[in-house]
Amino acid sequence: MKRSDILAEAERCITVDRANVHGPAENSFGLIAAYWSSHLDHPVSATDVAAMMALLKLARIKGNPGHADSWVDGVGYLAIGGELATEGRE
Repeated sequence: MKRSDILAEAERCITVDRANVHGPAENSFGLIAAYWSSHLDHPVSATDVAAMMALLKLARIKGNPGHADSWVDGVGYLAIGGELATEGRE
């Protein structure tokens, strides 16, 4: 899979597919952050969620580097986190 294909697939996933299924990422990442904060008794932000999900994908890549979905999802999580952070929606 070419890098441009990975980026295009990640864009499609985070702007169309996942958004249609799960709703806007900023909403679900905020909700996940609230749940994780409660469970951990420690504040977690939406950008923390994006970073931690990207780390999850890195762990999956270590186990199976040929599985393209992990690379695509990792890029997608980082893009969402970057948008949340740079637009002050952490």
